[in-house]
Amino acid sequence: MEDMLFYDRLQFAFTITFHYIFPQLTMGLSLIIVFYKGLYLRKKLEKYNDAAKFFMKIFAVNFTMGVITGIPMEFQFGTNWAKFSELTGGIIGQTLAMEGMFSFFLESSFLALFIFGEKLMGQKLHFLTGFLVFLGSWASGYFILATNAWMQHPVGYEILDNGKFVLENFSALFTNPWLLPAFLHNQMASVVTSSFVVASIGAFYILRNKNIEHGKLFLKTGVIFGLVSSLLVAFPTGDWNAKNVAKYQPASFAAMEGIFETEEAGAEIVLVGQPNMVEKKLDNKLAVPNILSFLTYQDWDKQIVGMDHFEAEELPDNIPALYYSYHIMVGLGTIFIGLMSLSAFFLWRKKIYTIKPLLWAIMFLVPFPYIANITGWYVAELGRQPFLVYGLLRTADGVSPTVSSGNTLFTLLGFVALYMLLGLLFLILVGKTIHQGPKHQTH
Repeated sequence: MEDMLFYDRLQFAFTITFHYIFPQLTMGLSLIIVFYKGLYLRKKLEKYNDAAKFFMKIFAVNFTMGVITGIPMEFQFGTNWAKFSELTGGIIGQTLAMEGMFSFFLESSFLALFIFGEKLMGQKLHFLTGFLVFLGSWASGYFILATNAWMQHPVGYEILDNGKFVLENFSALFTNPWLLPAFLHNQMASVVTSSFVVASIGAFYILRNKNIEHGKLFLKTGVIFGLVSSLLVAFPTGDWNAKNVAKYQPASFAAMEGIFETEEAGAEIVLVGQPNMVEKKLDNKLAVPNILSFLTYQDWDKQIVGMDHFEAEELPDNIPALYYSYHIMVGLGTIFIGLMSLSAFFLWRKKIYTIKPLLWAIMFLVPFPYIANITGWYVAELGRQPFLVYGLLRTADGVSPTVSSGNTLFTLLGFVALYMLLGLLFLILVGKTIHQGPKHQTH
């Protein structure tokens, strides 16, 4: 049973990690595309229209890959996690169906119209199709986050005698106190990824002395959007999320902050340290006293309970992975704020286009927002363990008893091989699009 659970979790972790490479770019990029198209309508400069259509090509490739890699996850609910689907399908089926029916079809339909329908519709309707693509992509994120929020903090449910969860209050799904902070944090994080991609393409063009006009435009856009979104990821959305975890999942909060023992006075914030699970402490710890209590409760001396306050079965089952994921996410977010602040300063001084070390840094840091986004999701999912529905349904009780660990491992190896090919194809297609550059459209 332990092997079965391990491979089921490993397969889902792999498929969802690879899948989330794509929607985190499309959600943020759709906003930047609408921004460019809106600038074109206002200023009538062709470079803005070229930029919107150029990034919509990259959006389309990402969207296609997101659809391809998202389908296997849906099937896993019925294969590897059949018991979970049977017990909770009456609730999570609502939001997942709405995501598919409303968001996906809205996004895909108007994506095609934006790419192929500009001359037929005219510029105002073309802008509208781009806005509806943006609306669909963000609505998709909202419905997915509504599903996850219910699993993190279940509300509006009733449990029948047969163990099935049924929805007692539909509106509770969308007024869940977990949902709005998680959604805003997730969307701002996706804008960070998109901003770095846009800025890095601009830096690439400037360093190669190619498509200079568009390169400067992309760099300026990426830096401005990147600075604003990086700050919003940290505060208020990140702060709001952390306070939710402290309130509703205190054991997870203690684990991700590395608090092994409850302190009588205020809790310190750990900057550096390695969890020692044998001695129940942090090795090589570098911490600042009382800061965590102030950030969480605005009280320097407020007590925050440590992991010693909880029974072993209440704690996350992989504390080191949760701790490191959280600190990687926070550490990278801090680097992003620093880099984008520095870039914005030189942009304001109109010197950024000539500072090659900074351009190289922007270009080569582009993978790290992806890492920060994925580790952020690891924090959410590892923190919820050992539950699928927090406090109500344990992960071990949600697996399919008839699917062997051998079958799961075999299909996992198949996914790895297939996704390597898809990843290579994705890099080739996006690389070719970037190499061609934004082509000026003659009318």
